[in-house]
Amino acid sequence: MKRCLIVDDSSVIRKVAKRILAGPEMLVGEAATAFEAIEICSHEMPDVAVVDSMLPDMDSVELIQRLMALEAAVKPRLLLCTCELDLGRIMRAKRAGARGYVMKPFTRPQLLESFREHRLAA
Repeated sequence: MKRCLIVDDSSVIRKVAKRILAGPEMLVGEAATAFEAIEICSHEMPDVAVVDSMLPDMDSVELIQRLMALEAAVKPRLLLCTCELDLGRIMRAKRAGARGYVMKPFTRPQLLESFREHRLAA
């Protein structure tokens, strides 16, 4: 079973993403802060993480760098979740290790297509 972590300070975004992605082949966890995400990932690295671009406690690019630096058998596949098309932030996130991005608010088809497009297995 694949594991996914949704990192977003919005409980609504986390719940919607979890409803869309959770199923028999995907276990979905939630983190409201970057530090919570680091704590979760340091114990059990997910296969996929969707990271909000505007977290209150840490820059999303720094979080991506920290997640990629954690010791793990397999590095997570990361997807930046953003509400504005900030190409500079998206490119910094990709250089840090993100596979791509998804715009929010997203619909079920949009999120699932982002996972397929970036081969994140949903």
